[in-house]
This record gives sequence, structure tokens and C-alpha cells, in this order.
Amino acid sequence: MNKTIFPKQSIAHPQWFIIDAQEQTLGRISTKIAQTLLGKNNILYTPGYCAQQRVIVVNAKMVKVTGKKKLHKLYCRHTGRPGGFHVKTFEEITHLSPFYTIEQSVKRMLPKNPYGRKLFTKLEIYKDSHHPHTHKKLEKLTP
Repeated sequence: MNKTIFPKQSIAHPQWFIIDAQEQTLGRISTKIAQTLLGKNNILYTPGYCAQQRVIVVNAKMVKVTGKKKLHKLYCRHTGRPGGFHVKTFEEITHLSPFYTIEQSVKRMLPKNPYGRKLFTKLEIYKDSHHPHTHKKLEKLTP
């Protein structure tokens, strides 16, 4: 009979990855981030098991999209009140909050349950190249 071996949480040290979003395509880096958060690049990958991997994204304001998505990609939300439907383009959203587009893109690629919400907390996004995680041992993640 085959047995699945789970490493203990105390033994598994968190791995830190850093990805530079400068001049990278939004979809490409989002899929790489989601796969890393899920632990699919780890040899001990098991669905539903929380991998001890954290991802830091720098230069989020310089992420790009292809084609005419800058003007045609829409982000919709509703307040729940009558007349509370708001629509903004990619360009407007990146001007107001540069990391919102990456957050939403990665969040929609993760599972829609408590496990996905826990994984999402392991993502750190910064709009420029400065971040407070310089003392960590960071591995470069390339899309």
C-alpha cells in the first residue's frame, strides 16, 4: 500500500521567491505566481496541502498588457446599492492602485475556498523596487 508523506509544518521552512514585474505581461506573471503559491513547483506537491512558499512582487506599477487591453479591459464592481455599479479601465486602475490588477489576477487563479484565501495571504506586492524583505533569502522567480 502506498503512503503519502507530509512534512511537519515545523520542519518545513518557508521559501521566499521574488519576481520583478517590470515590462512583464500580466497573465504570464500571474500564472507563475499562482503555481508557486500552490506549491506546484515543489517535489512534495500535494493538492490541498499548504506549501510553505511566499512570493514577493516588485515593480507592480510597470506591468504591461498586450494589445488594446489598456483601454478595453474593464474592472467592474457593485456596492450593493441602487446605482452602485462602477466600471474602470485597466489604465485607471493602475493609476489609482498599481498592485490591484496583479492581486485580482492571481486571486482569480487560486481556489475559491478557505485554502485559496490562506494562500493569497502569502503574496506581497510592492509598486516599486523597495521592499522590507531584504534580510530574507530570496530566490529569483522568472516567468
